[in-house]
Amino acid sequence: MQPPDRYAVFGHPIGHSKSPRIHALFAEQTGEQLSYTAQDVPPETFETCVRDFFAQGGKGLNCTVPLKELAWRIADYRSERAEHSKAVNTLALRPDGMIYGDNTDGIGLIRDLTVNLKLSLNNRRILLLGAGGASRGIIGPLLEQRPSHLTIANRTPEKAAQLAEEFCDLGPISGCGFFDLGTESFDLILNATAASLAGELPNLPKNILRPRGCCYDLAYGMEPTPFVRWGEEAGADISVDGIGMLVEQAAEAFFIWRGMRPETRPVIDVLNRERRGSR
Repeated sequence: MQPPDRYAVFGHPIGHSKSPRIHALFAEQTGEQLSYTAQDVPPETFETCVRDFFAQGGKGLNCTVPLKELAWRIADYRSERAEHSKAVNTLALRPDGMIYGDNTDGIGLIRDLTVNLKLSLNNRRILLLGAGGASRGIIGPLLEQRPSHLTIANRTPEKAAQLAEEFCDLGPISGCGFFDLGTESFDLILNATAASLAGELPNLPKNILRPRGCCYDLAYGMEPTPFVRWGEEAGADISVDGIGMLVEQAAEAFFIWRGMRPETRPVIDVLNRERRGSR
């Protein structure tokens, strides 16, 4: 009997990852035979671990914090969206032995925001917190939604300004430090920092969220993240974590690997029921 195709997610840390559960649900739904595991891989051993995984018969990898920019470098060739973002979250081994890199974060986020949460981003003022690999993958897709402006705020203002400059050909965008936000207010605030993974909160001015505004944390957990709680306290109409984005980007990765796209709504519902049941 043929062993199931092997897939994995690499990250550091990785213990919190729901990706193995998601892909198990996808496999059950589609009838595909595969195994998917989570492996803690620090940046210094990432390239060796990737090459060993594929040499030992692995078919595809997801890469999460802090490995997305390293994954971009290791790919032999990349999708246009990955090329522009210079960050990769999905690697696939092609029949010729080449490693293909793609970034499904952006499409996962946009599907969750516009389809699952039914938000319109057109002509909205958006604030993106963080200027790392998580931000890189979503800036292009966000600008494609034609917001009135996208502001990137980062602890290091120069890094935010440099990132904004890289994407300025795609739409109205600027970068600044957290303390430079001043009296501006936004319709949607996205947290792409690693603060939630450490149980922390970016330093934000008061009244930065517009009335009927929304907050979205790209991180997720069994309990609401500090940023989700901050959004609720700030009066957000919607304040949620990134579990929907995680499922949507995973479905796109599954399509890259297996040639079929699973239904995401039932999987999101299962994960939310399991989270509620554990509290």
